[in-house]
Amino acid sequence: MRAVVFSRYGLAGEVLQLGEIDKPRVGADELLIRVRAGAVNLYDWHTMRADPRSVRLVRGLLKPRADGLGADLAGQIEAVGDDVTRFQTGDEVFGQVDGEVPGKPFLELGSFAEYVCVSQDSVALKPANLTFEEAAAVPMAGLAALQGLRDVGRTEAGQSVLINGASGGVGTFAVQIAKSFGAEVTGVGSTKSLDLIRSIGADHTVDDTVDDFASGRHRYDLILDTNGNRSISACRRALVSDGTYVAIGCDVVGGRWLGALPHLLRPVVLSPFVSQKMASLFAKRNHEDLRVLKELVEDGHVVPVIDRTYPLSKVAEAMQYLETGQAQGKIVIIV
Repeated sequence: MRAVVFSRYGLAGEVLQLGEIDKPRVGADELLIRVRAGAVNLYDWHTMRADPRSVRLVRGLLKPRADGLGADLAGQIEAVGDDVTRFQTGDEVFGQVDGEVPGKPFLELGSFAEYVCVSQDSVALKPANLTFEEAAAVPMAGLAALQGLRDVGRTEAGQSVLINGASGGVGTFAVQIAKSFGAEVTGVGSTKSLDLIRSIGADHTVDDTVDDFASGRHRYDLILDTNGNRSISACRRALVSDGTYVAIGCDVVGGRWLGALPHLLRPVVLSPFVSQKMASLFAKRNHEDLRVLKELVEDGHVVPVIDRTYPLSKVAEAMQYLETGQAQGKIVIIV
């Protein structure tokens, strides 16, 4: 089967290759999925570049110990293991790869490939009203937005919610999910992204090339920050006295050594000393939450925003476009 692989860290055009590898064998508690589409995330970029450098502590100091790439996927189940109870052959699903599993080559787990094996807990039935390409755009960003708003932010109807980075992968889902919860939503983005932010339901927009949402002129019950371009103290000025700030690192490019980690740790350290709730989120793979996203999509509350699509042979170009920071919504790979 065809799969995108890399055997050293570096620039997409230099290290990513489309090669032929063995088709994975399904385990007892796994699904063999014929991948129809995947989505590009900054997670993939960080892995490919070993940026921040701390990535090497997990993925291999001198070269990657595992050479598959891609987390989000949508496809059709070709085979099920003996212990699988939730799915059957032929089901159309969406979700994420499981990540690196001890004793199992990562090649079998990257979604930028024609086939992948995943656990049944990592996927859910695909929303019936989405194409494979649209469904592949949902999992990582959608889970981050849902868990940030519902579990950490405790979003309620009537609250005033600000999404910083509203045109990004997580932000486009966050705007729509917050609206589905009944919140009054303000989306922050660049001049060229404001029309998009309005089109997905934002009640108000802030052009961050002209205005500073953290100036304190307006106060919000919740700030969901996917950008990390304003200090925590500045964001606190834009919160009500008992408001909540949630940092999400999915769309943040941080420092050279620790990446977005300082951005995610500062709120946790500060929270005990201030009246406002300061938190960060590391989104978790979750079958039940994928089902929640499926329902939100099928009920018309959430529509994936796709900026561009690329064929499997052009993953390097897709990564290069991601690197520009110009994408609005998601970049999808058609397999």
